[in-house]
Amino acid sequence: MNWYGIKSIFTHELDRFRRTIFQSLASPIITTSLYFVVFGSAIGSRITQIDGIDYGSYIVPGMIMLTILTQAISNASFAFYFPRFTNTIYEILAAPLSSFEIVIGFVGAAATKSIIIGCVIILTAGFFVDIEIQHPFLMIFFLILTSITFALFGFIIGMYAENFEGLQIIPILIITPLVFLGGSFYSIEMLPDFWQKISLLNPVLYLISGFRYSFYEVSDVSLFTSIITIISILIGCILFVTYTFTRGNKIKN
Repeated sequence: MNWYGIKSIFTHELDRFRRTIFQSLASPIITTSLYFVVFGSAIGSRITQIDGIDYGSYIVPGMIMLTILTQAISNASFAFYFPRFTNTIYEILAAPLSSFEIVIGFVGAAATKSIIIGCVIILTAGFFVDIEIQHPFLMIFFLILTSITFALFGFIIGMYAENFEGLQIIPILIITPLVFLGGSFYSIEMLPDFWQKISLLNPVLYLISGFRYSFYEVSDVSLFTSIITIISILIGCILFVTYTFTRGNKIKN
């Protein structure tokens, strides 16, 4: 294992994050504040509690998961696509690094950025509402595993994207709607029976429910199902990347 090469990719990506740290951290802080102003104040005045939890506190896990998913995908996809766009990817491919080591470097950096931003959102939300993390280790488990999984998913997008528009299609048209419809700001029990059943087909629902359980011990689905879902998505991404590497498509060709 070429740890020096992995560290080089990892630190290079984090240096880019450090150079734009104000933009990277200011955006989630402002967005989180706006969510509390819009959802917490406007909607919260009409929906005071859900499952015995203040509405402002209830939406915190959903906001964190929304940001983690979008940030992990965008960071990983852009990080790998941009060297392809500028033709500097050949320097990485010519280095004594295996495809697996390249993935560890890019995905590790993108996941680390997402985890940092997730922690910033938790701290920001603490200024607006009371947050109680009843299962901190479970929360960390979901935070890390979700960041790694969707950073890996973003890496796949970066491999196959042909232009900058290709980087945005899946996050904007698929991921973001799934997060908003996955119980980020409401419980699916508030929906009619038909739409509750439709919501159960949304894999993001299970991630948000499991993450919310680590905070307040309430969820729309079982914790076991949530854990199985995130692990299944992770395994699916790993298998897809492995298949791509085996063919050499987008990496060695």
